[in-house]
Amino acid sequence: IYCICSDGDLMEGVSYESASLAGHLKLGNLIYLYDDNQITIDGSTDLAFTEDVTKRFEACGWHVQDVADGNDLKTIEAAIKAAQKVKDKPSIIRVHTIIGYGMPKQGTSKAHSDAPGEEAVKETKRNLGWPEDKHFYIPKEALSHYRQAVKNGAKLEKDWNALVAKYEKANGEIGSAFKQVRSDKLPDGWEKALPSFDNVEAKATRAYSGDVINAIADVIPQMIGGSGDLTPSNNTYIKSSLDIQAGRYEKRNIHFGIREHAMGSIMNGMALYRSVIPFGGT
Repeated sequence: IYCICSDGDLMEGVSYESASLAGHLKLGNLIYLYDDNQITIDGSTDLAFTEDVTKRFEACGWHVQDVADGNDLKTIEAAIKAAQKVKDKPSIIRVHTIIGYGMPKQGTSKAHSDAPGEEAVKETKRNLGWPEDKHFYIPKEALSHYRQAVKNGAKLEKDWNALVAKYEKANGEIGSAFKQVRSDKLPDGWEKALPSFDNVEAKATRAYSGDVINAIADVIPQMIGGSGDLTPSNNTYIKSSLDIQAGRYEKRNIHFGIREHAMGSIMNGMALYRSVIPFGGT
């Protein structure tokens, strides 16, 4: 999982909550590329953001690398490959860049917030060795490179689908369950597992919510979730499973800790990624 983030992203509180939890869970398949250009719309990040981001992520248990030049593609590629080899920590690659590189106002907040204007665009193209009077121009080398990505993607998808079909054939029940989870459809007859609430005692809705979660959890195996440190109160615990912790990712109960903003964002990400149905409570 790759994330491109900026100085502004890492100022947001939710980014710290998420980084803290990712470090605790040792999510070794997570790689951040931090575009550190030290500029915001108001001006230099020194106006409001002077902490050592590298030490922050080290303190959260991340693998940290630093690339001095954002135009040094070979060093960036080497850093990504090094991060891919780290299996027990999430990784952040801090890449120092110049915002608006090549523009007359490069390295300033004006390169961030202002429309450059036609003359500045022409000067930028001259600085970068591009024909200044062509509009929507894509160099042939770049176009060829990205067109190859389409072919590569088609092959990867074909290979993946063949692997899934082979797995489904070889593993019967588990293979069928995997196919079901990926289909975005609930299992047939799942509603039969719902409890009946006719003539029952008056309880808090969170108590009945917990009853429903546990009644349907085993028939909807893609359900996964937890609470912002309120599990005993809001009953967001699947009793037939254990907690997700580092190295125990097949379980279904997440202790988000007192990180409500991260919990909401993580649930959104999981839902968009598909294959799981997240739930949470505060």
